[in-house]
Amino acid sequence: MNVIRFSDLCARGAAQGQRVFIRADLNVPRDDAGRITEDTRIRASVPCIRMALDAGAAVMVTSHLGRPKEGEFKPADSLAPVARRLGELLGCEVPLVQDWVDGVQVRRGQVVLLENCRVNKGEKKCDEALSRKMAALCDIYVNDAFGTAHRAEGTTYGIAQFAPIACAGPLLAAEIDAITQALAQPRRPLVAIVAGSKVSTKLTILQSLAKNVDQLIVGGGIANTFLLAAGLPIGQSLAEPGLVGEARAVIEAMKARGAEVPIPTDVVTAKAFKADALATVKAAGDVAADDLILDIGPETAARLAAQLKAAGTIVWNGPVGVFEFEAFAHGTETIARAIAESPAFSIAGGGDTLAAIAKYGIEKDVGYISTGGGAFLEVLEGKTLPAFEILEKRAAAG
Repeated sequence: MNVIRFSDLCARGAAQGQRVFIRADLNVPRDDAGRITEDTRIRASVPCIRMALDAGAAVMVTSHLGRPKEGEFKPADSLAPVARRLGELLGCEVPLVQDWVDGVQVRRGQVVLLENCRVNKGEKKCDEALSRKMAALCDIYVNDAFGTAHRAEGTTYGIAQFAPIACAGPLLAAEIDAITQALAQPRRPLVAIVAGSKVSTKLTILQSLAKNVDQLIVGGGIANTFLLAAGLPIGQSLAEPGLVGEARAVIEAMKARGAEVPIPTDVVTAKAFKADALATVKAAGDVAADDLILDIGPETAARLAAQLKAAGTIVWNGPVGVFEFEAFAHGTETIARAIAESPAFSIAGGGDTLAAIAKYGIEKDVGYISTGGGAFLEVLEGKTLPAFEILEKRAAAG
């Protein structure tokens, strides 16, 4: 994927004295008092901002926060807590600027935070007049917000159309490189893990991956639908019987190319969906009518772990069991540790996946952890993300 990289511009001095507009993803969780409870996204934005400051640029940063109503600013929608935390991380004051669309005062070597961009009328619909106004604020536009790359909005797409230069920040560039390495130019065998409660929410992902991967490991409620497709009993387990035909088609599509969807041979069941429910390991064919399947069994987990350790590339989206309950977490833990030990290049994404990575402390052993939930899923679906599309167009146009 050919895009202009902000790091290259800075390396050759092209950002010196320029007005740089950075679209970051600072949409962090907060408590009822408005205090930030987890600041990973803010910390992830710092390298791009430092890069711009070190290059001698006048730096403007903006982001959305929450779901504000356009044209109606409320204190609860303010980026003020983010400005304070960003200042702590950068070691300098970060002024917060309201009503910034018609002009911003910022000096070289200074960074300002522009108030919640989704308050601006026309942001979500990518209004051309708004996009042109924002583009006029800068000499260089930098998209460093992969988490919003699947949205064609004013600050993610429109401004990139009209800014003098539009480029990818280091975080976005790293996502592009990881996605290319995992999906466009993978080292084989390519193994994908797709798990979740419903096939319907990830059917297009499964269909897209079925054309490319060597092994497609399914987990959670999705695996239950595939067990049904394989003619196995699932008791009262969460599944979508209406999509058994689609699951069977994925299995057949894989088989036709000599690839496979490994079906669990054993499972962990319970009589109730509770953390303290008695966990029972059963052969996949022995699930009772009143059983709930809440995890893959140890035999299946060991077989999948061996496949992951022999993989060349691993794409991971979703835990394979109810890992929040300790009795039903062993399958996900075995998978996670196998990925950590595998010499394969691995890329992981999705909120539950990141929670599992954190739970088992394997952050340093995963090749790349994607910062974008919805954007990551759309990449797996084979979609072209709007933010990537416009940056590629601008790079091609010179």
